Amino acid sequence: MKNRIKVLRAERDWTQADLADRVGISRQAVISIEKYKYTPSLELAFKIASAFEVEITEVFRPEEDE
Repeated sequence: MKNRIKVLRAERDWTQADLADRVGISRQAVISIEKYKYTPSLELAFKIASAFEVEITEVFRPEEDE
């Protein structure tokens, strides 16, 4: 699962801590998601998309088959 969290944060000038506060998770969790070390639950994925005020598909996408 690919994500655009880092890009979306940069567009809004948010830190990892800013996003974490808005979603109710730790900054370390944001780091892990951005680095693909942790895949968020569906509920958390929707919360992240909601924080950015975008559709979930604008944040998360399946990895392309090569």
